[in-house]
Amino acid sequence: MRRLPVYLVLDKSYSMAGEPIEAVNQGLQALVDMLRQDPFALETVYLSVIEFSSKAEHTVPLSDLMTFQPPTLRPDGMTSLGAALTLTAERIQQEVQASTSDAKGDWRPLVFVFTDGVANDDLDAGIQAIRGVSVAKLVGCAAGAEAEVADLKRFATDVMRLDNNDAESIRAFFAWVSSSVSMTSQSVESGGGDSNAELPPPPKEINVIDLSKD
Repeated sequence: MRRLPVYLVLDKSYSMAGEPIEAVNQGLQALVDMLRQDPFALETVYLSVIEFSSKAEHTVPLSDLMTFQPPTLRPDGMTSLGAALTLTAERIQQEVQASTSDAKGDWRPLVFVFTDGVANDDLDAGIQAIRGVSVAKLVGCAAGAEAEVADLKRFATDVMRLDNNDAESIRAFFAWVSSSVSMTSQSVESGGGDSNAELPPPPKEINVIDLSKD
């Protein structure tokens, strides 16, 4: 069976304390609940969570939807986005099965990076690492006024911004991620092509950054 791997790379630095981190935890649970109601997603989607603050942690290895247990993020530390990208690349290399001449491997992964800050570690090393693996989409979401869109533009295929790092906006982002994963799973299950399918339009809370203007 060809899996659709989905990596959720989530900022849990100190600046996320309070309402934002609670909304991320709620959004993560809602995402899983929504995907479990989708028969296409149940067949193909495997989720993984990488949390980052002063260091990056792979808290949930790639798991099918029924066995996936959402972690509870607790805020601490700084914003080691470079380390998070490096770890994500390592996990993709180890967990995602590549196609061979004899058999088709997993679909190319979807990666969603959510951060409310500015990278304060070696972002260049992380970017080099993530460019060394094959992904279908790498979506970067900058949440709130303090988040650095320029960092995300350097590596993401799609960049989005939340004007506010509040519960409503964060929950809207996770609902959109769920819709994006569902749409992609339907596309690959119905023989519609690669996991690089068009993503659904985001809700009003999410601003899409036009990368073609850079």
